[in-house]
Amino acid sequence: MAEIKGIPVVLEQARSGEKYRTPQGFTAIKDGQRRRNPAAAPAAALGGKPRWLKAPLAAGAGFDFVRATVREHRLATVCEEAKCPNIGECWNAGTATIMVMGAVCTRACRFCAVDTGNPQGWLDAGEPDNVAASVALMKLKYVVLTSVDRDDLADGGAAHYAACVRAIKQRCPGVAVEALTPDFRGVQADVATVVDAGVDVFAQNIETVRRLTHPVRDPRAGYEQTLQVLAHAKRQRAGLLTKSSLMLGLGESAAEIAECMDDLRAAEVDILTLGQYLRPTPQHLAVEQFVTPEEFARYREWGLARGFRECVSGPLVRSSYRAEQALAGNNVGLRDGIAAPAP
Repeated sequence: MAEIKGIPVVLEQARSGEKYRTPQGFTAIKDGQRRRNPAAAPAAALGGKPRWLKAPLAAGAGFDFVRATVREHRLATVCEEAKCPNIGECWNAGTATIMVMGAVCTRACRFCAVDTGNPQGWLDAGEPDNVAASVALMKLKYVVLTSVDRDDLADGGAAHYAACVRAIKQRCPGVAVEALTPDFRGVQADVATVVDAGVDVFAQNIETVRRLTHPVRDPRAGYEQTLQVLAHAKRQRAGLLTKSSLMLGLGESAAEIAECMDDLRAAEVDILTLGQYLRPTPQHLAVEQFVTPEEFARYREWGLARGFRECVSGPLVRSSYRAEQALAGNNVGLRDGIAAPAP
């Protein structure tokens, strides 16, 4: 077995927490966090999941169609890479959040299960056309385009991201594009590159309250940095909708949630989503609290009272969950924080 800096490199299928070599030739850590010694790992703070955190099974004709499309066009989706609990529901509805610039992130946030490593400048030049072809094939009317962080690129990947947006708009001019972006290290020119590509919604996730930003997020991310990125996107183009997301259950207080809402509104953010943090692997941060559907409903009212155009709030809500319905003013069809049956 090969080693890099004394760490074994797995050449076959890697397990969670193992370092492996990608097909492009660089190394990465599966699921983003190195495997810890079980004796040294902190115990989970809570027991089993409550009943309201049950999600539909990832199966069905719609799910199979979207999965086949993703495979055919060599696409990565945050639905798979981040182990989203809503993958069955969303893919059966024929929607997916497409993740560009590969499936390996240069950062290692302790809540996220995306693989981490250094892609060393690698990009798929054919990706913009492949993404646009997939959007056309799936007959989407609204697509969420997201990406890993690419600190190895001089512009954080902004030019490539913008090329993907323009390819979608050129091939499918009627499709609305939501860009759920990295923070581009706070460089305003790179934020403007993506905004000016023609996105309809610009999103950057603040993830958690100010006090918990570190160690929840990678040291290169920042609470104020995210606020500044969102504020600049709003200034860059009049009428652009901006959006952010907050995970709950990491030990934050209600007062801190309210403070975060106020900070986002001060940056003129239009849409906020709130969902329950779920620990993706034993290497990641433990869940400190399971927030009840009733509490999520209360936080939604707080958000609406503060002037958010919509505040989508529920245990299984994720930043791009039912994104195309976020302006409907009905908590995207959630009933007491739980998805209502499809009509």
